[in-house]
Amino acid sequence: MNSSLSASAKVVLPEGWQTSAFAQLSTHENVLAWLEVDLNAQLHFSLGLLIVTDQRVLFGSQQAGSSPVWDSWTLAAGMKMKHTDHAGVGTLSLVDATHRIASWRFTLTHNVTAMRLQEKFAERLEVLTHGKSLATSAQARCPQCKLQLEHVGDECPVCSREQHAPLSTWGLFRLWRFAHPYRWRLLAGFLLTLASTAATLVPPYLTMPLMDDVLIPFQNGKDIDHDLVYMYLGGLLGAALLAWGLGWLKTYILALVSERIGADLRTTAYEHLMRLSLEYFGGRRTGDLMNRIGAETDRICVFLSLHLLDFATDVLMIVMTASILISIDPKLAAATLLPLPFIVWLIHTVRDKLRTGFEKIDRVWSELTNVLADTIPGIRVVKAFAQETREANRFRDANKHNLAVNDRINFVWSLFSPTVTLMTEVGLLVVWGFGIYLVSHHQISVGVLAAFLAYIGRFYTRLDSMSRIVSHTQKAAAGAKRIFEILDHVSSVPETTHPQKLPTPLQGNIEIQDAGFRYGNRAVIRGMNLSIRPGEMIGLVGQSGSGKSTLVNLICRFYDLSEGSIKLDGIDIRNIALSDFRSHIGMVLQEPFLFFGTIADNIAYGKPDATREEIVSAARAAHAHEFILRLPQGYDSLVGERGQGLSGGERQRISIARALLINPRILILDEATASVDTETEQEIQKALDNLVQGRTTIAIAHRLSTLNKADRLVVMEQGVVVEEGDHDTLMARQGAYYRLYEAQAKNAEDAVARASTKESV
Repeated sequence: MNSSLSASAKVVLPEGWQTSAFAQLSTHENVLAWLEVDLNAQLHFSLGLLIVTDQRVLFGSQQAGSSPVWDSWTLAAGMKMKHTDHAGVGTLSLVDATHRIASWRFTLTHNVTAMRLQEKFAERLEVLTHGKSLATSAQARCPQCKLQLEHVGDECPVCSREQHAPLSTWGLFRLWRFAHPYRWRLLAGFLLTLASTAATLVPPYLTMPLMDDVLIPFQNGKDIDHDLVYMYLGGLLGAALLAWGLGWLKTYILALVSERIGADLRTTAYEHLMRLSLEYFGGRRTGDLMNRIGAETDRICVFLSLHLLDFATDVLMIVMTASILISIDPKLAAATLLPLPFIVWLIHTVRDKLRTGFEKIDRVWSELTNVLADTIPGIRVVKAFAQETREANRFRDANKHNLAVNDRINFVWSLFSPTVTLMTEVGLLVVWGFGIYLVSHHQISVGVLAAFLAYIGRFYTRLDSMSRIVSHTQKAAAGAKRIFEILDHVSSVPETTHPQKLPTPLQGNIEIQDAGFRYGNRAVIRGMNLSIRPGEMIGLVGQSGSGKSTLVNLICRFYDLSEGSIKLDGIDIRNIALSDFRSHIGMVLQEPFLFFGTIADNIAYGKPDATREEIVSAARAAHAHEFILRLPQGYDSLVGERGQGLSGGERQRISIARALLINPRILILDEATASVDTETEQEIQKALDNLVQGRTTIAIAHRLSTLNKADRLVVMEQGVVVEEGDHDTLMARQGAYYRLYEAQAKNAEDAVARASTKESV
């Protein structure tokens, strides 16, 4: 049911809600506007009714098998109703000066209604606050920022602009959802890290008695106690072996865990990418997406397996070393820790510059990858137009940009690391100087000083190493942000929570009712109504940009309608599981896409478990069997990337066999014979004749002669159906179809005349 609004005080609520809604209203409370929302907070289909009255905002959520549950919020000064529209999902948010009170989500079918509800809310609040209404304008304006729009209901280009969240290291904590399944292994790795770090701290502690009880007494004329020497040396060897064993085990365990986290992250990102609508891919570069799922996840994996482990070891080493130093001699320990505050301040200062720098490096690197993703698949076009030098220069420019950005960040990083090293060296000098002073005044022994120097070497080495984690952390944070930008993106074609089952057998009746669709601000389909009978073949004709391909995309549910509905056998396609719905649709495109693999694999792409007999049968019906047998390995012949090595007609017949194999009830033909010669077109047409038998077929063709077997022709202009009928009926009307046909006939005559002129010359 479509939402509707009225400016009058008496507003008719939708059927099914009236009894429950009016029970919530007080005696003198008037409904100003209402909106049926169809998504819940998890973006699953769920019905609800949002009402704005002259006193309150009410919302009722439909509960399965029970009465609606209602919430209400009294109108008060400072309240606002904010509207956003992004990625195919609209949102209304009720906010006050401090926080968001409530929010509701809906598909773009209700977007215009939502904007008008927002206007009614703003007008009523203005009356309550100032005693007057907002001035109305004859021109369309954005209800949020009041920007003048071209048409009422158009999307505001300012308010709908996506806001990018700043990069933060805290984004790395979101990786915990992938680490959670391996928490016990992580705990074991942490305990092993603690134990191995403690083992590495044993040798310096044994140097104190080794020097004070063995070496210094020997210099004073006493004999060496060999048993004592063996004991200390045995302790040093045992600590070294224990540290080695524990270190190997914890590194191995944590490396296994990090690899699995990286693999899960890649898989989850790719699976989510596959669930996103075509709208998302239309605004993204292939190279950038490949870089995110490949290089960025690998970088995160390296960070988790190496750098984070080293950082944890460094922190434990510093804490435990500092504790031991303080326990041995607090005064000398204070001198040892003197440079630490400065190093911490330096890390904090440099971190922000590194953070923004590494994010910029990621973007520039994606530009570099995009050049490769453009030119390698399109190498035939590059060579055909002799643009090798141009593409090489484009890559060189992108590489120079990448180099320049890296140079800037490397300047900061190269200055940071030596500065930390300098501070550690100064700290070591302070320990030497103060230690000698304490030894000379008999406040500590030489053994204590030696132990301090051994510990301080480890302390400052780890401190220097820990400071270097800043760059790796910021790189990983930048990568995590780019991965979660994919995972956080909501598909504009959401799955329904409770899908309806299609009837068996499926008839294939398609009903398009009051359909509307827009790309951003541009309306492409307007108020379309079309009925396609089961088994009927219709031909969509019209000039380029008339909306033919968009209509096919909407029927396949690659996009969702902004208004109206499309029903299959009486069921709204938005209430059908996507996989179930699309399993009944076969597509043959103008440019067939073949995957790298065998001929048989490509034919069986839609039905991977198909037998060889089924594959051959589909190929025969598609008139592809003969040329496949002429290939070196027949059906096991490898097809190059994107079908390289086969002609356009051969690729098209394989795609027809692919569609035949799944035995679809609905067939989409999008310019299936537009890019082949006449002889090949005849072969393809024979295959198509087999394909369309008994199926509901929608065919798009610019060459009107290819639609001579269509039961009905549908003529589109600017997103509207202007004519319907068979060829003779439409020609007799001398309307849009007549003009298209005559223009094509004249072009064909001109082409024949030009060919005859060339032959005579």
